[in-house]
Amino acid sequence: MDTLHGSSPFPPIADYGFLSDCEVTALVAGSGNIEWLCLPRLDSPSVFGAILDRGAGRFRLGPADIMVPAARRYLPGTMVLETSWGTPTGWIIVRDLLLIGPWHHERELSHTHRRAPTDYDSDHVLLRTVRCVSGEVQITLDCEPVLDYGRKPVRWSHTDRGYHQGVARAEGVDLQLKLTTDMRLGFEAGRAMARTLLKEGETRFCALTWTEHEPPYTFEDAYRRLVWTAHHWQHWLARGDIPDHPWRSFLERSALTLKGLTFAPTGALVAAATTSLPETPGGERNWDYRYSWVRDSTFALWGLYTLGYDWEADDFFWFVADVAERDEELQIMYGVDGERNLTEYTLDHLQGYEGARPVRVGNGAFNHQQNDVWGAVLDSFYIHTKSRDRLDDRVWPILVRQVEAAIANWRKPDRGIWEVRGEPQHFTSSKVMCWVACDRGARLARLRQEPALAERWQAVADEIHDDVCTNGISDQGIFTQHYGTTALDASLLLIPLVRFLPADDPRVKATVLAIADDLTVDDLVLRYRTKETDDGLSGEEGTFTICSFWLVSALAETGELARARRLCEKLLSFASPLGLYAEEIDPVSGRQLGNFPQAFTHLALINAVIHIIRAEREQSVSPRPPSA
Repeated sequence: MDTLHGSSPFPPIADYGFLSDCEVTALVAGSGNIEWLCLPRLDSPSVFGAILDRGAGRFRLGPADIMVPAARRYLPGTMVLETSWGTPTGWIIVRDLLLIGPWHHERELSHTHRRAPTDYDSDHVLLRTVRCVSGEVQITLDCEPVLDYGRKPVRWSHTDRGYHQGVARAEGVDLQLKLTTDMRLGFEAGRAMARTLLKEGETRFCALTWTEHEPPYTFEDAYRRLVWTAHHWQHWLARGDIPDHPWRSFLERSALTLKGLTFAPTGALVAAATTSLPETPGGERNWDYRYSWVRDSTFALWGLYTLGYDWEADDFFWFVADVAERDEELQIMYGVDGERNLTEYTLDHLQGYEGARPVRVGNGAFNHQQNDVWGAVLDSFYIHTKSRDRLDDRVWPILVRQVEAAIANWRKPDRGIWEVRGEPQHFTSSKVMCWVACDRGARLARLRQEPALAERWQAVADEIHDDVCTNGISDQGIFTQHYGTTALDASLLLIPLVRFLPADDPRVKATVLAIADDLTVDDLVLRYRTKETDDGLSGEEGTFTICSFWLVSALAETGELARARRLCEKLLSFASPLGLYAEEIDPVSGRQLGNFPQAFTHLALINAVIHIIRAEREQSVSPRPPSA
């Protein structure tokens, strides 16, 4: 690993701020460097990729001689990142955001949007503003994009706006970047630079654009559009139904993060904004998560409907319905526009975050056999239908095909929910999700008054249920990772959450407590023990934060409210300074690991916190036992 004065030149993953306009995302380091931005879509090649290689492009705006800010925060209820800097001579405030504005396509149809238009749309502008609040501070701008994941350096040239605008082009790449600012730009090969002394009350801005949409040309226009964007986020958040509770801020930030991880034109929800941030420091467990997993659909709809964001839940539901209707065989994941082929390859020219290689693009799990996918889809349809008064005619044939696929495949081994790359097994959680497909299918068939189908599907559901309870339980009455083993797996925490068995069933309680006691490190949950599971990889991995939040929900379900609350408080304390979560947590250091921010983690947080809130309310209204 490359080091600088004995420490890593890479910021800790948790130190990054997350920006989104619901078409692209960006990560901003505490130094003021934008170190991750992919254009023109969030799964496109990067133009700033310093998070994966310090030479793969970055964009800094900040004080000339200070790299560590005094404070960072989001403007309340928004995705506008504010960084405060104190220097020996003065103080400045920098605000970073991806602009959102009114709907653009009034005279022509959008070429990308498949969902119903809203009142707003991405402006395709990365805006940075700076204001000096006291004294005076030397400001530097240093924009060095390297296109195509760090392979294509750019050449800058001025436009007809003189020193206040530059265009970056790279040979063989259609994408052009335009940098507009009220500072004076100069170019050194692939770098656009500016330096100015800012005095109290003075302001500057810079805007990076990549489409025909106009940037702001004055600070006043930049500030107006910043305010419009901030108000948009606040108005969006206010549409929800978030409980008035001490943990409300965690729910709000999770909701905003999930919204930021959606691809508005199609409704897809991506797993994370990044690729190849390591699950193990310096290890090989590095994956591209900029895709949409069908597996996430149940938790996404549950979380979004629970918090009152029906529009976003419906958009994601119809994205899933689109691909399920189109494809004879449903994949476990898709590109954000429904792409099927996500062939995985490595970027061997990149060093990787802190030397963790390989850096991967695409995800080889897209063609894995995972038998839980039909249960996820059916539970999604069931949750969606419960929020309506009818079952859509378009959905019914899709639903029938998924239930029949579950029936045809439930006896077969698969790769499991974790997409292990070892030999396929009869994973217990996969069988449970096939039961979910048949159970929810039977309920919906009864709703649609299809008694013959309902009876047949219910019979298969009962058969799967008996099979799991016969073969998926150890002699100690604990559910196991797969048939023929005694190993534990955190996916078994879903058993009470999907109502496979009642939460007070002795086998459920025994399984939840076994995971809490034996599959944890300092209370945080592992997916599985890597020494007990053939996942086709070497090395250890951190605790999976989603699994720890699942344990909170399962403990609350099984009556262990005090233990659930203690664990939830501990997990919330591990949030990044900006309230964000990666995929994993190192239980020793508390360091966040894996891709960032992680949608599944924030979905599980919402689920866990709502479980705690509801359990507390039920406890408060239940009659108290007489005092001794």
